[in-house]
Order: sequence, then structure tokens, then C-alpha cells
Amino acid sequence: MNYKAIIFDIQRFSIHDGPGIRTTVFLKGCSLKCFWCHNPEGINPKKEILFYESKCIFCGECIIRCSHSAHTIEGNKHIYNRNLCVLCEECVSYCYSNALEIAGKILSVDEVFEEILKDKNYYISSGGGITLSGGEPLLHSEFSYFLLKKCKENNINTAVETSGNCRWDQIETILPVTDLIMMDIKHINPEKHKIVTGVSNNLILENAQKLSEKNINTIFRVPIVPTVNDTEEEIIEIAKFVDYLSLIRKKFNPENTKEIKLEFLPFHKLAGDKYKSLNYNNLSENLNQISKERINTLKNVALEYYKNIE
Repeated sequence: MNYKAIIFDIQRFSIHDGPGIRTTVFLKGCSLKCFWCHNPEGINPKKEILFYESKCIFCGECIIRCSHSAHTIEGNKHIYNRNLCVLCEECVSYCYSNALEIAGKILSVDEVFEEILKDKNYYISSGGGITLSGGEPLLHSEFSYFLLKKCKENNINTAVETSGNCRWDQIETILPVTDLIMMDIKHINPEKHKIVTGVSNNLILENAQKLSEKNINTIFRVPIVPTVNDTEEEIIEIAKFVDYLSLIRKKFNPENTKEIKLEFLPFHKLAGDKYKSLNYNNLSENLNQISKERINTLKNVALEYYKNIE
């Protein structure tokens, strides 16, 4: 069966989602509601239209094409009424200035693989491959498994970025066809984790421990976000936990241990326009970006408790 999923982006020549040059496939829908999310168009599992008001040239094509009156022009302002929109995508097709974009397209495993295959030579020469991201790709576990399997059968390196907030069987299923797992650890404290993401981290930390028992290359990634986890104390707790996970891996795989790495990702404000285009409330807009100096300080603190840091 050719499984399908809602994809909101396929990013070619990516260099930040695993080793080498990669194609990153972004699957729509997430079980977390992180208030600083850098991919807000990936949270909702359904299709959405992004409207970039500053790009509109007032050509009126969207008004002509929309049979539900979701687009109007009042004075010098383009009004897009999401309550009237049925996501037929006619307005997107005729928007010459790309002020309207669709986030979410239903694609099959074969259709996505066809896109991935275009850059196979780059994967081979750079040690790259494909990465599944999101949203949360493991919410589409069957699609993810069969896409990863098809890539492995064609000698393409595979990686998965996950929040870990899913059933363990959804993670375990994809391990045989995955070369690298990148899992977020945003906080150790379950109460604070729930405040900033909408859910407790109990399941995430439990899955992280189960993952450490498996012999697969793993990177635990920490998005450093002001007011969330940017203190020395919070970073130390995460470093201690990852050190504990590395000891578990050595216990379960004493002779052939794949690496567990820790990586810090600085919060940035590049997603601000996306929030506005989706009419989402951007709760992180008043936060300051994390400086390289601050990241280096936190990294040096973490190195006292865990040495294998990217």
C-alpha cells in the first residue's frame, strides 16, 4: 500500500538536520504546543493558508477566484477571512506575488521518494541523506516507516527529528530503517515543561531512556529558549540526564556502542512572519535571541557533566 501523509515542506540542500547535504521532509501535525515553535505551520495537522499581507499587490485575482468571499479589499487593505475559506486553493494558484501559500499537501511515499531521489548524488558525495521532521513525523508512523524503508533499500542515509512525545512503539518501529535519531529534550522538570509546551515531559523522558537502550546513533537536542531553559541550573540537569542515558547505553550495548551526543540550538525570531501569516498569536515575539556567547557559556557548563557535545 502506498501510504500518504500531509507534508508542509520538502527542503532540499539542508545542512542543519543531520550530517552532510540532506533533504528534509516536514510532516504536518504536532502533539506539543511550544510557544516559541520555529515551524508554526507544522502544528495544525490540517491544511492551512499562509497570507503574507506585505506581498499583496492588490491584483484582485483571489477575489475573482474565491467563490466563498473569503477575500475582500477594504480601502488599501486585503482582508482574508479564514472562517469563510474552504481551502479549495484556487486563490493560491492565481496569486502572482506569492502572498498566499498553502501549508500542507497530501503526498504518497512514492511521490516524496521521487523528490528525495533527485539529490542522491549529493547525499553520496557529502555523507548526507534524508531527514523526517515536522511537526512530529512519528504521528505519521506508517508513512514514515515505509518512506525510510524505501530510502534504506536505495542506500540513502536516514534520520528522524522527533519530540519524543509519542507512543514507544511508534519510535521502535522506525529504528531498523533509521541511521540517526534526533530527539528534543526541552526541560527535565515536568511541571515547567507542561507550562511551556502544553504537555508533561514524562512520556518524552521515558522514551529517551528506552531509546538509550537501543544501539542507534542519537543526538539529544536542546532548543535554548529565554524564560524556558536558559539558566545554568536547567542546562546542568539536562546534561546530567543525558550522561545517565549514556551509561544505560553502555550497559545494554557494552561492545558496540553507537554515540549519544548532546546539541544546543539557539532560539531565533525568524518565524515571526509565519505567525502573522497564519494569524497565530506569537507569544515569543518579545523574547531576545540567544547570543553565541551565551550558548558557549551554557555549553561549557554542560561539558562539566557530559563531554560528548556538538
